[in-house]
Amino acid sequence: MKDAIEAAALLVTALGVVSFLTAYAATRSIRVALPLLLDFLTAVGLIRLAGDLAWSTIVLTVAVIAVRKVAAFGVTENSAA
Repeated sequence: MKDAIEAAALLVTALGVVSFLTAYAATRSIRVALPLLLDFLTAVGLIRLAGDLAWSTIVLTVAVIAVRKVAAFGVTENSAA
């Protein structure tokens, strides 16, 4: 089961990178592409939590979510100026 979860996490990561690159190429806007990538990385963290409920995995997932929130706030603030 752990192998399937790791494979799913790897697949979602790859899809996130492809989606990020596609969105950036189409819009030339990091404001659109970055939150998309960070959403995928958040999903990967949650998938990994399903397989390994260790403190290191929890901390990594919380860090990705914090970066997502800070990046979204920073992009919103910069676009308003």
